[in-house]
Amino acid sequence: MAHTIGRSLRSLRPRCDQQVHSMDGNDSPDSDPILSFDRHVSSLLLSLADADAGSFLSVPWISKLLRSFLLLLDDFNDLLLLLLPRANLPNCPLLKRLLSDFFDRSVKALDLLNAVRDGLDRVRLWSGHLDIVVPAVADRKLRRARKSLGDLSLLLGETDPALLLPNHHHHNRSFGRDPNRRGGLRTLSWSVSRSWSAARQLQAMGSGLSPPRPADVSGTAGLAVPVFTMGSVLLFVSWALVAAIPCQDRGLQHAHHLPVPRSFPWAAAMASLQEKVLEEQKRRERDRRSHSASGLMREVCVIEKGTRRLIELLDGTGGEGEEVKERVRELDEVREGLKEGLEGLERQVREVFHRIVRSRTEGLDCLSRSSRQ
Repeated sequence: MAHTIGRSLRSLRPRCDQQVHSMDGNDSPDSDPILSFDRHVSSLLLSLADADAGSFLSVPWISKLLRSFLLLLDDFNDLLLLLLPRANLPNCPLLKRLLSDFFDRSVKALDLLNAVRDGLDRVRLWSGHLDIVVPAVADRKLRRARKSLGDLSLLLGETDPALLLPNHHHHNRSFGRDPNRRGGLRTLSWSVSRSWSAARQLQAMGSGLSPPRPADVSGTAGLAVPVFTMGSVLLFVSWALVAAIPCQDRGLQHAHHLPVPRSFPWAAAMASLQEKVLEEQKRRERDRRSHSASGLMREVCVIEKGTRRLIELLDGTGGEGEEVKERVRELDEVREGLKEGLEGLERQVREVFHRIVRSRTEGLDCLSRSSRQ
């Protein structure tokens, strides 16, 4: 691992555009790397929570969520490298168990990332139908527009995993890990198991994740705190991705809703973000015509509403009128935004997948070395 203690400490300092304020005027964030890490988590979550209603759960917001997660994952790795040698690991079975649980949780997150990747493929398919609808309405080819809108409406409400994508057998894959390589992982996505459930996977990730007791903190040289913090961040990011992007059996109302103790600097920001996601879910459920198979991503919501309304307008007005033009403009803007954003978002999801794999491998190596000391 090509890190140094100097880099570890530098990486834990707040970024210039992500200032973290001390809760105690006598504390310097740099004086305690664990406290600095928790405050960096708080800073990034607050930045995500401050998003305006128009950008929340949009492609750019999800991209920012993933960038923030990668920053924190790097910081967490640095923290382990810095502090594990001081933790007297051979005599600390609790810390070994906490770290093993975290790494197991990471493997479960890989399955969710596979499902998210396939969900992005679904959104790309929906956007492809808009490539037909928008010019067809503009050129007054209303029969063609109606057919594509009807197909799109059916796809938006599809819940059968076997029918979600054309040539679905090509998606029987993960992000290309070779199981024969050292540290290789075999993960399942919903594309290979019709009984797989994103909601159950989230519940499994949250199982056993509880705040450390004071004795746990003192007995692990403080490391129980960042392990819990990073586990909570991993669970929240996975939960938010499943909320936003179409996944099999999302079932957010049954998914793990993490109660965060107020003593953590990042607790209020995470609670605020969870509440905003759940409020968006409730708002969608109040619209009885919303499709349970689709996610809460802002662009998906626009496609759903625009498709329904445009079908009504074409049937009622014959494709004329200002509202028809407005709905077409709205769908065209979303279509163009998805063309620019989906590819980059899929690259980020792939990067998060591989970084989690690498982080787990490096963490297990560090754990093994510390255990032998």
